[in-house]
Amino acid sequence: MKQRSTLATVLLYLISAIVVILSLYPFVYAISTSLKTGNALFTADLFPSNADLRNYRALFEGVQPFGKSLVNSIAVSFLTVAFAMLMGITAAYALGRIRFKGKGLLLVSLLGVSMFPQVAVLSGMFELIQSLGLYNKVLGLVVPYTIFTLPFTVWILTTFMRELPGELEEAAIMDGCGPLRIIFQVFMPLLWPALVSTGLLAFIGAWNEFMFALTFVVSDTERTVPVAISLIAGATAFEIPWGTIMAGSVIVTVPLLLLVFFFQKRIVSGLTAGAVKG
Repeated sequence: MKQRSTLATVLLYLISAIVVILSLYPFVYAISTSLKTGNALFTADLFPSNADLRNYRALFEGVQPFGKSLVNSIAVSFLTVAFAMLMGITAAYALGRIRFKGKGLLLVSLLGVSMFPQVAVLSGMFELIQSLGLYNKVLGLVVPYTIFTLPFTVWILTTFMRELPGELEEAAIMDGCGPLRIIFQVFMPLLWPALVSTGLLAFIGAWNEFMFALTFVVSDTERTVPVAISLIAGATAFEIPWGTIMAGSVIVTVPLLLLVFFFQKRIVSGLTAGAVKG
């Protein structure tokens, strides 16, 4: 029995090690390639002997304003998270705490909307962006990003909202609190794990989105980083600047890693324990 338990433990650690290696290798390879120049790009060395930051300098010294694209992505992602969280938590309160007819159908409809592929609504979204006067404006991307992020946000927050003790809400109502005070002063502190988890997923979705950013923005100064990386060009039409492309990929990946490491405890508690315990 003890031998079987030891074998199971070794197998678990082995599988875990394989998963970690497969997950980290692409990022390590990207870092390695971003530090290579010239013929060194075609070598199989994972750790370059002559590391060079030339590719990173080229990103910010080139014709395409990569720094501006980075700022655009940061602004769009944070605004998307802010709008999605603000509307999501109020909608989740209504769906999770208030009884009304058709609530189940509405929740299923929200989940169904989140399953629509982007390409299926691309033409309609294009008409919406044009009618709002937001075409070729980076802040206009907040509209489609929020629309696609909101259903998932509402669904997750509604699940957490249902778990909150009803006694808290009743006590707040007895003290004269309205719905907004109940949401933001009573429930908000208890929902932080859920808000961090859903907010991070919304941020990653907005940060990595490509199709809408490519379609709705055409000016170099208004582009986000995924599109900016795809448009990095070499010195000639026959050259693919792998080193510069990998440098850009490393730069846009680091903020996501930092966010995950910084909020990892809240993310785990939000995805496993729920909003409250007991």
